[in-house]
Amino acid sequence: MKKMNLKPSVRKKYLILISGVVWILIGLLLNHYAFNWLTENSYAHTYVYVISGIVLAIIIHHFGFLKVVDKNLGRIKTLNTETCVFAFMSWKSYLLVIIMMALGIALRHSMLPRNLLSVIYIGIGLALILSSIRYIRVFLKSE
Repeated sequence: MKKMNLKPSVRKKYLILISGVVWILIGLLLNHYAFNWLTENSYAHTYVYVISGIVLAIIIHHFGFLKVVDKNLGRIKTLNTETCVFAFMSWKSYLLVIIMMALGIALRHSMLPRNLLSVIYIGIGLALILSSIRYIRVFLKSE
């Protein structure tokens, strides 16, 4: 009887693409929440919240997420040519994602005003999108 392989594997080049796409999708989701909050409540000076979120995004992108991307790309490059599709993140990163999701849910259910929460969501969401560009560039340059 032939043994069934239940470990979905891909070339490591595609792990880089998966990472970039996941970061883009999460960034879009966070920005979707933020812009819905800003538009449904018609806050005065909405542009101030958006610009604040953009400034926060640039800071998070430059001083935080780019380091994470570079570390993750370095880890992926050390993997076998064919590896598990879920290896696009380390197991420690999966734990961090769970913690970040829990914090996001807690923030959404907190008493924090939605206009201020939108700044945080735009900041993190746009930083994820900006940082994902490095994944996409590396994927496009790889063979």
